[in-house]
Amino acid sequence: MEAYRVRVPLRWVDMDAQAHINNAHVVDFLQEARVDFLLNSPHAHLLGDGIIVVEHRVEYLAPARFDGQEIDVDLWVGAVGAAQFWLGYDVRQGEATVARARTQLANFDFVAGRPARLAPAERAWFAGRSTDVEEFPSLGEYAVGEAFHEHPIAVRWSDLDSYGHVNNVRFFDYVAEARIAMRESLLQGSITGLGTGDSEHTWMVARQDLRYRGQVRHRLAPYAVRTAIGRVGRTSLTLVADLVDPGDDAVLATATSILVHGDARGVPSPLPAPIVAAARVWAARGPQESR
Repeated sequence: MEAYRVRVPLRWVDMDAQAHINNAHVVDFLQEARVDFLLNSPHAHLLGDGIIVVEHRVEYLAPARFDGQEIDVDLWVGAVGAAQFWLGYDVRQGEATVARARTQLANFDFVAGRPARLAPAERAWFAGRSTDVEEFPSLGEYAVGEAFHEHPIAVRWSDLDSYGHVNNVRFFDYVAEARIAMRESLLQGSITGLGTGDSEHTWMVARQDLRYRGQVRHRLAPYAVRTAIGRVGRTSLTLVADLVDPGDDAVLATATSILVHGDARGVPSPLPAPIVAAARVWAARGPQESR
């Protein structure tokens, strides 16, 4: 099946402190592509009725930059079920593929508070466009344990979407804010753009998986992201994070990320000693413990 292609113009504000397109904005490009796809389908009403994101899996392959070249997103329909379906994407800038992603979407009844089956015509339309979409390798089944770094998250009014809850893309912002706060608490000045901006460290997100477990709404009281460290390699580490409501410890989203440490030029280099030491303090539960 031929890909559905959407061109997404870049904005200056899509860049982050490392002068490339921020990883969360890549997820925004996915959203632009699938909204365009659905609005140009016979089933555009699904956007208003309650299509929600269940899970994102994103591989970051190369940096995208604000250099006059726009972003092209190729989209395919993957597996289709009774109430949900998968989409696959390639994100390109010029000749380079900068990211690949998978999204699980579900039809949701907000009144009943549960997934709702797709109508026969809806399911048949998606199934007729379904193709084999390669699965990504598993990141493991890590979970936040008893010890973790906690960072408060205040929801902004502008974080909300037309459903009246926090948009799925903003969750990536929250997880990023928490891991930056965690790293800065261990390695002051570790982020380009903080302080003098002359850090000898760069940090590159290689993969992020995020699963949504509940709705987050605007309120004055903050939520929190609790981050723990799973696998530690020579130049990379696996982080696991829970977005929680501190009032009742309800987990509203879970994220697993692979982060690569680089030198000032972005060349992968050994993890700093404070990060390795923190992995023993804020250790995530591993695959056996998290079951």
